[in-house]
Amino acid sequence: MAPALTHPTGVNFIDEQHRPVHSDASTYYGGEERFSRSRTYSASFTHGYGPKRPPVFGDEWHQRSRRMSHDEKSSAPRRFLIDVEETIRVVLEQEDTDGDFQISVTDAGPKLMALGTATSNGFKTFDIRGTYMLSNLLQELALARDHGRKRIVLDEARLTENPVDRLSRMIKYSFWNALTRRIDGEGLEIICADPKNRTGRVNPRIYVPHGEPAMAEYYRKVAREKPHLNLDVQVLPPKPDDPVFVKSLNNKPGILALAMQEVDNGKGQKVLKGIPFVVPGARFNELYNWDSYFISLGLLVDGYVNLAKGMVDHFIFEIKHYGKILNGSRSYYLCRTQPPFLTDMALQIYNQLDRSDMDENRRWLKRAIQAAIKEYHTIWVAEPRMDPKTGLSRYRPDGLGIPPETEATHFTHILEPYAEKHGLSVLEFSERYNDGTIKEPELDEYFLHDRAVRESGHDTTYRFEKRCANLGTIDLQALLYKYEVDIGTAIREVFDDELELEEDFALTPFPPSPESYADPSRWERSTSRLQKSEEWFRRAEWRKGIIDKYCWNESKALYFDYDTVQEKQSLYESVTAFWTLWAGCASEEQCWKLISHSLKKFEVLGGLVSGTEESRGKISLDRPNRQWDYPYAWPPHQIMAWVGLERYGYLEDAQRLAYRFLYMMTTAFVDFNGVVPEKFDAVKLSHLVDAEYGNQGIDFKMVPREGFGWMNAAYQVGLTYLSTGMRRAVATCTSPEVFFGQSPNAQPAYSSQAYAAANNDPLGLAMDTLKLSSPVMQPATLSQAPPALEQEHPDGQQQAQYGSHAESR
Repeated sequence: MAPALTHPTGVNFIDEQHRPVHSDASTYYGGEERFSRSRTYSASFTHGYGPKRPPVFGDEWHQRSRRMSHDEKSSAPRRFLIDVEETIRVVLEQEDTDGDFQISVTDAGPKLMALGTATSNGFKTFDIRGTYMLSNLLQELALARDHGRKRIVLDEARLTENPVDRLSRMIKYSFWNALTRRIDGEGLEIICADPKNRTGRVNPRIYVPHGEPAMAEYYRKVAREKPHLNLDVQVLPPKPDDPVFVKSLNNKPGILALAMQEVDNGKGQKVLKGIPFVVPGARFNELYNWDSYFISLGLLVDGYVNLAKGMVDHFIFEIKHYGKILNGSRSYYLCRTQPPFLTDMALQIYNQLDRSDMDENRRWLKRAIQAAIKEYHTIWVAEPRMDPKTGLSRYRPDGLGIPPETEATHFTHILEPYAEKHGLSVLEFSERYNDGTIKEPELDEYFLHDRAVRESGHDTTYRFEKRCANLGTIDLQALLYKYEVDIGTAIREVFDDELELEEDFALTPFPPSPESYADPSRWERSTSRLQKSEEWFRRAEWRKGIIDKYCWNESKALYFDYDTVQEKQSLYESVTAFWTLWAGCASEEQCWKLISHSLKKFEVLGGLVSGTEESRGKISLDRPNRQWDYPYAWPPHQIMAWVGLERYGYLEDAQRLAYRFLYMMTTAFVDFNGVVPEKFDAVKLSHLVDAEYGNQGIDFKMVPREGFGWMNAAYQVGLTYLSTGMRRAVATCTSPEVFFGQSPNAQPAYSSQAYAAANNDPLGLAMDTLKLSSPVMQPATLSQAPPALEQEHPDGQQQAQYGSHAESR
């Protein structure tokens, strides 16, 4: 029976505004409800009347006739007349059998519901069927409720919408907006909320950098005008990243002020207003470093150039006032940064800025490149991150004590032996260790590496266990090579081969050596000379040499991290080896070897896993899974590989990998009420991840509100790699095994029986026994290297083009 309609008796509910069917919710559900006088006999039954076709349950089959191809079809698009609250109640009561306010394939409901048609004023009904349509119905009802609607006329096309189009539309028009924040009087309540705050104090606190008196006064004024906020405004000292000072803030966490702009308030006065930015989502409700780069790629695809540009403005502000692009914009992140992407991010945005004011565009890019040069010299090639002996840079942040932003029990297994040694509880030991009463050098070493893992962005992985701060990781070397080429290219192409640095700081010596780093007082100052492109290209060429020397393994056809203490390669196989393709520092021969010999180690059904199963090692109760290891797949690794493969001419490989990942995303979206999570198990094609923090972006009721930042971006960027046929196949949830299985170049690496067994799939095993299953597609074996694609500088150096695939769109 269809959910009851409760609009007034004797009238028809009409909707004649003819809004676009697939418009965003604010457009589709905006406006007022309208009624007209009833002119038909059937309308008199609309109040309290329902069709007499109740479904039969219990021991009997569901007596609903199947739809047939020759059934009569209406010529007009079907629309439903729906009472919002009543239908929400019925849908959840009937279909949400696990009580999570979502309709998914794991729910055991009948997956069928009758809805009254709008043309009959609810008298006649039509069945909607299946998880996807019912979950879309629940989502649409929640959105209608958000906009204050009691009753709606709902187009069937919104329930049957192509899932690729629907997800892409939701990301573009809904998710980005839901993830956008501002730090000012209007946005403080939202941005100050911190799920990672374990102090028990929920009143907002903001830290303003030294040297911004107008900003400090602005927030004090906000505190006075909005006393209900209980806003605590604090001004930081000139050196806010001193480890002792940062540790002193552990019990006083707060948001860090970011860049603001002066705007006219409509009364002829200039006032400060926060520049909008996008957060990752879920428990990460602040501006992050490398998340923002990938988010910006998605924003650029969707046309939000100014929003992406504002995030670069914040990074410039952070480098100026906090000394680095911070891991995140909270007080407990003041000592840490994350993988550096500023130059590519700025250049991508610069190439899409409005061309009507090129002088202003160049001024903006100049500020970004100046900030990147400062960050490069004062952070990435300065000690302690620089190892002068090898010239490799490392993730090696300052800091003291236990990272306060982690979950309360995160380090319990590490601290317990030390607590027992001192006859204390874990809590008591933690407090005494943090305040310096108890000294444990071995534990200091552990947390040095733990902080380095967090700075790497890959927290956590067995790749970095108890050694991260000593590793010259292949990903960081590739990113710094890209920095060097980007800075040189921008200076040469945009700034006529001369760039003046306005801030004063020390320029690190080149090439690095223990001798040249021994006496920093002798280093050049940034204001002493102009920056030339030739120096930066020399730095890039030199870095390519040390990458080949220390990180490339010819016999294994893969790049590895280099341990600067043990002076040998760390042979954990990481997919970040392919970042060298994104950066352009691999030779054509190295690229060919990576793709022909090593890509298959990481490629699984749902895309690229973070590392190989062999490198991760055995998993047990004493050695649990880590979220940046096999079998998990993350958006940054996918995007970097897609762009890198395309850069070297392997577009088909990039498309295949993009198809795999988007297929996994789309099937989750279809089967699990529109979910867009932080990461996936790419072997099981599941977002139900139990490693460490679990998964983010999956805890919502009825309708996904924001997805997850870089996963949203991966979908939008990934779609630009798919052909029309691929996009259609993803929309029908056609498995990569089926889509690529008929390729003449496909070389199955394992049988479908083995795959089914690995996933405990009885149906798959049965189909394999009957020899009806399709082979599992694996990367084609390449017989020869492609023609050379390297582009040379006039001085003979390889040029990395900063116009990537995302930029060219």
